[in-house]
Amino acid sequence: MMASYPMDYEVCKCKHVSLGEILYAIKEKNANTLEKLQNITDAGTACGSCVCENDDIGEEKLDLYLVDILKKIANE
Repeated sequence: MMASYPMDYEVCKCKHVSLGEILYAIKEKNANTLEKLQNITDAGTACGSCVCENDDIGEEKLDLYLVDILKKIANE
């Protein structure tokens, strides 16, 4: 899933948070919950569309969501 995205892929458009920043927070800063991830990166704290598909308010849906990234890393 994430392997096809570059580390500078912007997951959170509102706060300009990249996939690399999110993965760093999860792996190096122990952001293993959505709340911790949001506190560390600020991702998903504005409109919330990047949190999960159900919260995505955009007409064009995103490719990656924070909850999916967290699940993927937890299962590695």
